[in-house]
Amino acid sequence: MKSKVTIIGAGSVGSTIAYTLSTMDIASTIVLIDINKKKVEGEVMDIAQGTCFRDPISLVAGEYEDAKDSDIVIITSGIARKPGQTRIELTQTNVNIMKSIAPEIAKVAPNALYVIVSNPVDIMTYVFTKISGIPENQIIGSGTLLDTARLRNTLSEHFQVAQGNIHAYVFGEHGDSSFVPWSCASVSGVELDEYLALMKSFGKEVEDLDKDGMVDFVHKSGGIVIANKGATFYAIASSVCKLCSILSASTDSVITVSSMMHGEYGIEDVCISTLTLAGPNGIRGKVPVKLNDEEVAKLQASANALKEVIAQIEL
Repeated sequence: MKSKVTIIGAGSVGSTIAYTLSTMDIASTIVLIDINKKKVEGEVMDIAQGTCFRDPISLVAGEYEDAKDSDIVIITSGIARKPGQTRIELTQTNVNIMKSIAPEIAKVAPNALYVIVSNPVDIMTYVFTKISGIPENQIIGSGTLLDTARLRNTLSEHFQVAQGNIHAYVFGEHGDSSFVPWSCASVSGVELDEYLALMKSFGKEVEDLDKDGMVDFVHKSGGIVIANKGATFYAIASSVCKLCSILSASTDSVITVSSMMHGEYGIEDVCISTLTLAGPNGIRGKVPVKLNDEEVAKLQASANALKEVIAQIEL
């Protein structure tokens, strides 16, 4: 069964998600909502006029009431990050925007699965969880799904192997305190250092892995894109559409998304990304992959960095 997907926010990210979804076999109806009505109408017309090359799909330039009976609601609204600006600096402005959206959408789509994309995404996921009245299991922050994709792409290029064979993740906030738990990273079950040695034995010319440099690149790559072209939207749109396919599938998947912590790794009352079991019924729970002491400390430090911001915002 195909889904009804509502996207709130028709900026670069929201409209690119709408376009990408329109090319996939996930949604039968896509509703796009934004305060800028003319922008929504233009985006929907532009996308709809390219859908004659696929199975029929309905695209709607809508209002909140048009989101009724949505299976998935994606929230992208917020002020975009400017060059040199951190995600955290956006916080209070985007919190206020989320506070205006949450009651309106929750009223008309109480049973939907909610995907929070607005930055800072962990804070926005926390705010929506606290104020919307929507059950926690229905709320999924895009979290480090994009960071994980960036990591896998970089590892794939380094090892010259398909990205689907890379099993490595980014944990923590979607931001500068995130980290890679290398203790559970592998290429098709082979630990990375062992895989490196194996490839050299096969005669492949592969350089030693600079793990710190790779984490640094994951942290900086979004900023590099913003500096070069003004915004990031293709990769996040692909990540969110992949998440939509997971939420529309028949079985659950394990992914790095942001959701409320309830004592996992000693962390409470903050939304942060770790391995999470999610699917058509929303979030089932966190998958307690074993981390070493250093990795647990990094995750707790990332959670504490987010809590410091939460303590300063007005909910």
